[in-house]
Amino acid sequence: MSENYYHLAVLPHKKALKYGKRTALKYRDHAEKKWRSISWRKFSKQIMKAAWSLAEIGVEEHDRIGIYSQNMPQYLMTEFGAYGNRCSVVPIYATASQEQVEYIINDAQIEILFVGEQYQYNNAYKVQQNTASLKKMVIYDKNVVRHPDDKTSVYFDDFISIGENSQAEVLVRVRTKNRKETDVACIIYTSGTTGEPKGVVLPHSCFLEVFRIHDIRLPYVTDKDISMSFLPLAHIFEKAWSYYCLHKGMIVAVNQNAQEIQKSLKQVRPTAMCSVPRFWEKIYAGVNEKIGEAKGFMKWLYGDAIKVGHKYNLEYKNNGVTPPLGLKVKFWLYNNTIFHVLKSVIGIQRGKIFPCAGAPLSDSVNIFLQSVNIPIEVGYGLSETSATVCFYPETGFVINSIGTIMPNLEVKIGEENEILVKGKTVMREYYNKPEETKKSFTEDGFFRTGDAGRLEGDTLFMTERIKDLYKTANGKYIAPQAIETKVSEDKYIDTVASIGNERKFVSALIVPNYDALKAYADKHEIKYDGIEDLIANKDILRMLDARIELTQAAFAPYEKIKRYRLLPEAFTMEKGELTNTLKLKRKFIAEKYKDLIDSMYAY
Repeated sequence: MSENYYHLAVLPHKKALKYGKRTALKYRDHAEKKWRSISWRKFSKQIMKAAWSLAEIGVEEHDRIGIYSQNMPQYLMTEFGAYGNRCSVVPIYATASQEQVEYIINDAQIEILFVGEQYQYNNAYKVQQNTASLKKMVIYDKNVVRHPDDKTSVYFDDFISIGENSQAEVLVRVRTKNRKETDVACIIYTSGTTGEPKGVVLPHSCFLEVFRIHDIRLPYVTDKDISMSFLPLAHIFEKAWSYYCLHKGMIVAVNQNAQEIQKSLKQVRPTAMCSVPRFWEKIYAGVNEKIGEAKGFMKWLYGDAIKVGHKYNLEYKNNGVTPPLGLKVKFWLYNNTIFHVLKSVIGIQRGKIFPCAGAPLSDSVNIFLQSVNIPIEVGYGLSETSATVCFYPETGFVINSIGTIMPNLEVKIGEENEILVKGKTVMREYYNKPEETKKSFTEDGFFRTGDAGRLEGDTLFMTERIKDLYKTANGKYIAPQAIETKVSEDKYIDTVASIGNERKFVSALIVPNYDALKAYADKHEIKYDGIEDLIANKDILRMLDARIELTQAAFAPYEKIKRYRLLPEAFTMEKGELTNTLKLKRKFIAEKYKDLIDSMYAY
């Protein structure tokens, strides 16, 4: 490994020596409502203070440090401070419930937990009363009101001042010098769609390999770039990407509140951001609605711009073919006018790379984004593979694929078309679960992803999550994600949960786009009293019947949704229907809505 690849225990300090006063992090100061910068030098200093304080309060090498918070600069300071002590970080989603937090605290035997805001503190404080392992909490947000009986918690600003003494400094220096690539960096708990969460053990060697192979694939990413940290840092995608950005010397703009991402994008105008398909689907729906409302010449102009962008980017540039002069000129004009305005409205006009993974991105949305010159790079990975297994090359990508395999990573297709992966980015084990670990690897050392796919050369195609596949009573296998992704493309539909295991046909529970439905009702003078009345309206259902049928045109008759029910409320994490990564909890949904589901098969 080249000397440019630094262990996470020393990475920010090495970069501080190189970059000094240059900005490492940006964050929104909510009191003053403006973005502030933290230099590399200050970032390094705060990390050292966090490391000394951890040592001062008695943290030992290889202890597990929990972080239950939104994305904040303090989050990263804590992580790198922990690495300086040769400790492991256990991130917990800020949206996790008290029960989920308690499970992770007990499973990982976490003694010190860093919490973000009031919601996290309140849940964690209750957990502390129920468990013997959690001894101390450190609170990031100084506005959090502590429980009157809380005698052990401290605020982060007070915490980082307690370690400023020579004894702690020496201890951290010795620990950092003794660091090893085999030390555990993170234990990342999977969201548990099919059972209890499992702790994915990732040593530092995984992240060093992430840096190396991404450098090979991303030579155009430099220290002049700025990345928006939008997904939770508890998610391996954001964590590995943010670490990679810091490795490159990029600025990481930390977005604390997911609801403010639109505002943050316009203010920061990042060149990079990793995200999940849902974000881009909303962009696509919004832009399509605007185009649909356009009249006359403007409608034609939008249509022509998209056609030109499609031809230029997907038929010529992506295939390595020089476009004709006329097409080049037209594309240049549209790129500097219509496409530029569209991207400026979102705040992504400086975009260079927008990795997108976590769920399938529909081909229609993908083609549209590529056509309007938004640099989406579809990819695929898991917590167990330190994120990236594959992603789109700069040119030569195949739209319905999930990209080309990363350098030095072995991928093959096993039984039931399962995608199998082997390489230095693959996890060591599941924490405290030897049997689960054993089941997750083949005899020749390949990790079983649980996803079905096919390989064409070094391009990978994913067909379905094997655990999500179900068989109808007629013996036909159904891949629900393919149906759900396609039907969700419709502007009146938000989320689809397809049903059919051991049933006569495929049905679905559908969360409609309530705002779009209301707008349709108003436009067509459909009277309704509240959401429940609206989703039961015959005219609304007739309109949706036709649109759902249209989205399923490419499916075989036995794959199509034959009946559906509209839900008056969206699926949420709070109600237990979604995981922290917004995946459907299919078993829970099937049990919760059993009567409603049965009603679709009653006649």
